[in-house]
Amino acid sequence: MSAATKPSDRIRVRRLPKRARYDWESIRKILDAAFLCHVGYVIDGGPFVTPTCYWRHERQVLLHGSFASRMLKTVAQGIEVCVTVSVVDGLVLARSGFHHSINYRAAMLFGRARPLTEEAAKRDAMEAFVERFYPGRWATLRAVTRKELKATTVLALDIDEASAKIRTGPPIDDADDYALPIWAGEVPIASVQLPALPDPRLHVGIPEPSYLRSLAHLGITSRQRR
Repeated sequence: MSAATKPSDRIRVRRLPKRARYDWESIRKILDAAFLCHVGYVIDGGPFVTPTCYWRHERQVLLHGSFASRMLKTVAQGIEVCVTVSVVDGLVLARSGFHHSINYRAAMLFGRARPLTEEAAKRDAMEAFVERFYPGRWATLRAVTRKELKATTVLALDIDEASAKIRTGPPIDDADDYALPIWAGEVPIASVQLPALPDPRLHVGIPEPSYLRSLAHLGITSRQRR
């Protein structure tokens, strides 16, 4: 996955190839700008796509969940899976319905997953997951138990192949349509963080953690506090 690597037929973008990216840096930025992915796999000859949270470690995507999860049990067998991550950046309004679009960043990954079986590796992965969302929180939490580790499946998915597709900018209309008296342009879209809601059973006097002041590392914009 470098700029000089020719993409395989499987990951090559055919529709509007000028929007394609195959270099690792472009793909990494998309993975780091989101935290929800869709995992595509096959069970008994039928296709399934499961949404789930993920986090990245180097050139791996890590998934976790209940040991009873059918998706995780299936993917843990080492079958090939397709993982997609998408970020919507805006709506694009053109002067014709045909040219309306969306500004987005999307990545498609192919690879095989392996389960983390050692307790230490699973504990480290769970710490990395929490720290990905809330830097500094893990050290403040009640220690994870062996029972919880046993009940949790953690998979490390090696990214064998990947491609990205990105659209930015204003609408692209037919030349004659630019003279039409029709509004056209972009509507930027961003995930916005709203004020935190304390647990009703939270003890009085426990302050809101400082790491909740900004979730920009998750691609979330903080609303200006009054």
